[in-house]
Amino acid sequence: MADGGTWIDAFPGLAGLSAGPRQTLLDMCRIVELPANSRIFGLGQAPENFLLLLEGNIRVQQVSAGGREIVLYRVSAGESCALTTACMLGYEDYLAEGIAETQVRGVAIPRATFDNLIARSSEFRQFVFTALSLRMSNLFRLIDEVAFQRLDIRLAQRIVELAKGQDVLDVTHQQLAAELGTAREVISRQLHEFQRRGWVKPTRGHIELLDLPAIENLGSM
Repeated sequence: MADGGTWIDAFPGLAGLSAGPRQTLLDMCRIVELPANSRIFGLGQAPENFLLLLEGNIRVQQVSAGGREIVLYRVSAGESCALTTACMLGYEDYLAEGIAETQVRGVAIPRATFDNLIARSSEFRQFVFTALSLRMSNLFRLIDEVAFQRLDIRLAQRIVELAKGQDVLDVTHQQLAAELGTAREVISRQLHEFQRRGWVKPTRGHIELLDLPAIENLGSM
């Protein structure tokens, strides 16, 4: 692999790998590239590779039988997918799907290589389990937010996160609903209330921000 000596450096947790496991990774793994909107994995599929992301973003989401979506988390450059980790360790099929939000480039570690390194490399085990532990903590935080926090505050926080100096957000009610784990109709009602207060002006596929400081104030409660 021509660039095999460089991709390991993109993951600080692998810096302590001894020579044997490092060489195994370089010999057995391959670089993969996928275009935006590709389905990385889907419900009911068995994981064949452990993916380490070098570039791009992957959205991991769950879809109910009725079509409701919730975004569980995103995988960014330098990270691995916790769901893939859990499924590979437990020999289980996926219970959610992963979608490439951008063009992605990553390292695919075959299952056999993953199992081998988990068994014989303490450094690789620590890398895998540390990433899994961090993601699990974030998922419990998401459950807490969905179950116990006020939706208007969470919506305000999400709008502020998306704003980044913009006056108009290119986002649909359905996308916001998926991000916040609720129904599109609920988001529409809440945005209508924000509009009544003079904070936003929703249009088809866009939200014009009229009073971002007021939204920020609500999101900080």
